[in-house]
Amino acid sequence: MTDYSAPSWLPGGHLQTIWPALWSRRFESTAPNWRRERWDTPDGDFVDIDFCEAQACVASGIHHRQRPLLVLFHGLEGSSSSHYSQAFADWGLKNSCDIAVPHFRGCSGTLNLMPRAYHSGDHEEVHHLLSRFKQRADAQNRPGLLAAGVSLGGNALMRWAGEHGQSAQQFVNAIATICSPLDLAASGKAIGEGFNRQVYTRMFLRSMKPKAMAKLKQFPGLFDANKLMAAKDLYEFDDVFTAPLHGFRDTDDYWLRASALPHMMQVAIPALALNAQNDPFIPPSSLPTLKKVSAYVELWQPNGGGHVGFASGTLPGHLKAMPQAVGQWLLKHIP
Repeated sequence: MTDYSAPSWLPGGHLQTIWPALWSRRFESTAPNWRRERWDTPDGDFVDIDFCEAQACVASGIHHRQRPLLVLFHGLEGSSSSHYSQAFADWGLKNSCDIAVPHFRGCSGTLNLMPRAYHSGDHEEVHHLLSRFKQRADAQNRPGLLAAGVSLGGNALMRWAGEHGQSAQQFVNAIATICSPLDLAASGKAIGEGFNRQVYTRMFLRSMKPKAMAKLKQFPGLFDANKLMAAKDLYEFDDVFTAPLHGFRDTDDYWLRASALPHMMQVAIPALALNAQNDPFIPPSSLPTLKKVSAYVELWQPNGGGHVGFASGTLPGHLKAMPQAVGQWLLKHIP
């Protein structure tokens, strides 16, 4: 993806973000078939996991011991229905690799039980899930376990890798982050300004506010409803809801402590960080450089692609280029 070039009919970071998410082809013919499992969590809640398994591989005798598992952590307000999840599932079906999408709290379509949601640096949730996936992969004699994270999910995954250092090698063979805001303060500022504020911020808040209010109904007094409904951007929303709910003093404290970038020198497993230079959410000046990451980290920073876009081909375009590039990079780290 370092040499990715957007098609001529898709100019600019905004169009390269919006068009692929809405109209580009996510799969070749039929939509992926997801199978859901519900896993209990240590805090008395649950996480819903959607699996896309290569049934054709089963039919042809390619069993678990020959099929790695790729765990895909979705982005803000994402799910297994997101365009990138479906594109990765389609890639997995073609490459004998099963895909699992764990849904962060509040994103599976079912209201969770505890007074919490998800946040950009939730490496504790990532650790619990990867531990469970590793146990299952070992029990099934799979050749390897891989992990990728998109946007918010990628920051949480990279934050986990930095937090655990060499011990992360016990869980996964390699990780990848895709269009992740590794410097949350820089990205939070960018998404709260100009066109971003008018389009993307409003889109996120339209779904985030009702979810927060449903949580307030579950737990009266959890936060100030008037302040939350008055929030005009993610900074104000996080100040009322996300930060205090997850043990942070305020938004500034949350964005500082949850950012993966300050921890990338401690990453000690093969890691890929893919970021487009024209991502509307992420200022190029905030992207990691080789001086700020460990020798385990490989940086792909193409000029184009937008935010989790990377469409290719003729109109309306397809989304298979990015999962193909990232997926094959991950697979090469399985012995």
